[in-house]
Amino acid sequence: MNRGMLDPDAGREEVCARFDVSRESCARLSLYVRELERWQRRINLVGPGTLSRIWVRHVADGLQLLPLLEEGGYAQLVDLGSGGGVPGLVVALALHGHRDVHAVLVESNAKKAAFLRHVVREAGICATILNTRIEHLDVDALGCGPRTAVTARALAPLPDLLRLAGPMLERGATGLFLKGRDVDGELTEATRYWKLRVRSYPSVTDPGGVILKVEEIRRA
Repeated sequence: MNRGMLDPDAGREEVCARFDVSRESCARLSLYVRELERWQRRINLVGPGTLSRIWVRHVADGLQLLPLLEEGGYAQLVDLGSGGGVPGLVVALALHGHRDVHAVLVESNAKKAAFLRHVVREAGICATILNTRIEHLDVDALGCGPRTAVTARALAPLPDLLRLAGPMLERGATGLFLKGRDVDGELTEATRYWKLRVRSYPSVTDPGGVILKVEEIRRA
């Protein structure tokens, strides 16, 4: 994987080329960007200060999971706290028509869930939107197992995130979490409660960020 940092001012063409996104997928991602900017005027989906660099701060931030998803051969992606669609919706838009990965986007805020449904419908992709709290998920019904990837960005500190994702991870799912510069302290705290096998990959969009791959988890 090419892990060099992206230019923070990179736009559509640079981002789509960097992640080898097809013309059709790039068009769907452009639709997402357009609708995100439009809905942002009514509801707070992402930080307002990030809109000027939307292709890197949001689109590329989600797309950087693609190599790990390809490597793992996952059949299902469960995105926790999907909010404005990163990373779950962005990944679903990119993979549609190329790989059979079903995306389940979990969002408790009804307005944000409506945005996710709108983009899924407009883009013509298959994804399930669950407007519910993560604690209320029926993990057995989801069928989480070794071919499931659980994703999240900026949802909660790692100990809390592992508590939320734990029922899926304990069934063999893999966690792919976008974390910031505080990840070392969060990992130290998390090991008070969990025995973990993790890998860390540098983010291509945030100089202090990482992708944390949780491959095994047991309660301490």
